[in-house]
Amino acid sequence: MVQEYLWVEKYRPQKIDDCILPKQLKDTFKEFISSGELPNFLFAGGPGIGKTTVAKALCNEIDAEYLLINGSEESGIDTLRTKIKGFASTVSLTDSKKVVILDEADYLNPNSTQPALRAFIEEFSNNCRFIFTCNYKNRIIEPLHSRCAVVDFKIENKDKQEIAAAFFKRISQILEYESIQYDPKPIVELITKYFPDWRRVINELQRYSVSGKIDSGILLNVSEESYKQLVTHLKEKNFTEVRKWVAKNSDSDSINIFRQLYDSSSSTIESASIPQLVLILADYQYKAAFVADHELNLMAALTEVMAQCKFK
Repeated sequence: MVQEYLWVEKYRPQKIDDCILPKQLKDTFKEFISSGELPNFLFAGGPGIGKTTVAKALCNEIDAEYLLINGSEESGIDTLRTKIKGFASTVSLTDSKKVVILDEADYLNPNSTQPALRAFIEEFSNNCRFIFTCNYKNRIIEPLHSRCAVVDFKIENKDKQEIAAAFFKRISQILEYESIQYDPKPIVELITKYFPDWRRVINELQRYSVSGKIDSGILLNVSEESYKQLVTHLKEKNFTEVRKWVAKNSDSDSINIFRQLYDSSSSTIESASIPQLVLILADYQYKAAFVADHELNLMAALTEVMAQCKFK
């Protein structure tokens, strides 16, 4: 089964106590569990931080029957009329509570699907609760905000060290259970690099664990020399070479490439062009959260940089 192979599923916490969250957030969820009742929720926060895991754990802890729908895959109004209505309108055979988890709800059409959900929340209020998860809560219409308890999955600076340490401990347990030898230093660096995207960290670890050992190779990224080549191609406005570079580095994280361009801008970009660079990078970094083809998105960003920015 996929769940048995993928570490993110195999080791997904089943209880709120096992979730890696700030204490205040965890205590809030435990209060709802103690009451045995859940409100409608809107969970907002970055990818991989644990929104869906918490939603499932809440359902497990109050013995609720739940239906999980991914908004990025099933975003049409027909989904409401079939899956959701069929589930929410029936009484559970075990007399348990029912919850619809709408994952990545910011993909749902704000002009049709989201307004329809407003009516469904009210129609099935006696029998069913809704938990929406999203990366960008500003893409969820206000009528849904007002019908939900909005929870921001954000980690304050004062909690970051404690949360990262807890996740390192969890990672160590996973690697030991899987009989993977590991060097703690690259694990710490990997957590720091992707914090707080726990899913990304676990997926990267599983990817590099095939050899049975985790070492500094996990931190390989676009080399400094390779990055210098990219800057040269951009400066020369050599579209063909930039396209070849992107194809060659298609498995690299585009967000990191955007960051490198920003961090080195003072030494590579004319001062008057840096504000334009910032706007371009911010725009395409936002788009990277939604696009199906990340290579094409990166190429579009670099093309715009070539066209609108002057290099030193």
